[in-house]
Amino acid sequence: MFLTHLSLTDFRIFSRFDQDVPLNSLILVGDNAQGKTSLLEAVYYLSTLDSFQASNSLDLINFSALQNDLAVCRIVADFRKKDTDHHLEIRIIKDTNSNGNNIIRKEVLLDGSQQKINSVIGTFNAVLFLPHMLQIVTGAPQLRRHYLNLTLAQVDPTYTESISEYNKTLAQRNALLKQLNERSGDVDQLSYWDEKITQAGAYIIHARIQAIKDIGYIAASIHQELTRGDEILRLNYLPSFDPAASPPGQIELPLENALDRSGVELKDIQDGYREKLLSTRSEDIYRGVTSRGPHRDEMRYLSNGIDLGNFGSRGQLRTAMLAIKLAEVNWLNEKNGDCPVLLLDEVLAELDDTRRQDLLDRLAKAEQSLLTTTDLDLFSDEFKRSATQWKIKNGGLTN
Repeated sequence: MFLTHLSLTDFRIFSRFDQDVPLNSLILVGDNAQGKTSLLEAVYYLSTLDSFQASNSLDLINFSALQNDLAVCRIVADFRKKDTDHHLEIRIIKDTNSNGNNIIRKEVLLDGSQQKINSVIGTFNAVLFLPHMLQIVTGAPQLRRHYLNLTLAQVDPTYTESISEYNKTLAQRNALLKQLNERSGDVDQLSYWDEKITQAGAYIIHARIQAIKDIGYIAASIHQELTRGDEILRLNYLPSFDPAASPPGQIELPLENALDRSGVELKDIQDGYREKLLSTRSEDIYRGVTSRGPHRDEMRYLSNGIDLGNFGSRGQLRTAMLAIKLAEVNWLNEKNGDCPVLLLDEVLAELDDTRRQDLLDRLAKAEQSLLTTTDLDLFSDEFKRSATQWKIKNGGLTN
């Protein structure tokens, strides 16, 4: 899979950008705040219709365009997937209602036909590394859940639908729990929402178990190469409802000896989750919220048994995150039969010479990669000769 053309209109700093995209490696060179990272963000948005940079879609629209009552941001791409050419257009539209409030909506067209957003996610595949993504390891659990959701959405439409259904059902169940706490009432009203949340939640848990196992296995091998065998990386999934939890009275395994849950069937997760919701019903009513479920899942990253989120050095964090991102490339390729576009922002910074060269050797074999840098000297002469270079300044290309 690879991009052949990219066009941006009123996206971030780009008022207008329209370029053919070369195959293999493309280096985006320029000073900070010129638009390099925004280009990567636009390409990644094609795959997930979400952004790691922006908390609100409004932030993606060019500031000058936002001054108008009607503003339309467009990300348009031509790409080839499995020997077939496709055309994808995403529109982020800001309108103003009669009360003067902003209304934001998205429109998506694939090969000229308007589509539902969820049906298009994953049509184009990309893997993104940004320096602040180290917060996936060190930050709050919701960042790790968000990362998992974006990754799985690219390979499993049912997962995307399950996340949407789960979130809507969770909101309804929590509203009812709060009502029962404040006014009492018939607790059997929860049964309907319990069943709906069980079906969607179990699918999410089941998909996360397998994805974390598969990506973790690939990442461990890549990480061992990047560290020259000095460190062993492991991803540890800690579900809020654990379908393989130890029986009452049995000592829990320590963090460094995580359970293998990959053999647990979907139906068993559904049955167990349903029972857990029933057993914690009184607690949930008292608290007014649902206390168990994938909305409270956690994942930890360990190197040689040490939790990187708590004790990892900056270099360890960066190497681990790179290994995970490279593992995503292989995993998406296995799942979809096409190698995703690799997007790397200032990836060579803070790496020593050995790890830098190891990474460049890997990138040279990628079908298509887009990399940003403020310093071309970080790249080997051989890599620079084989790559195309774009100089980015003020949201445009310069000679």
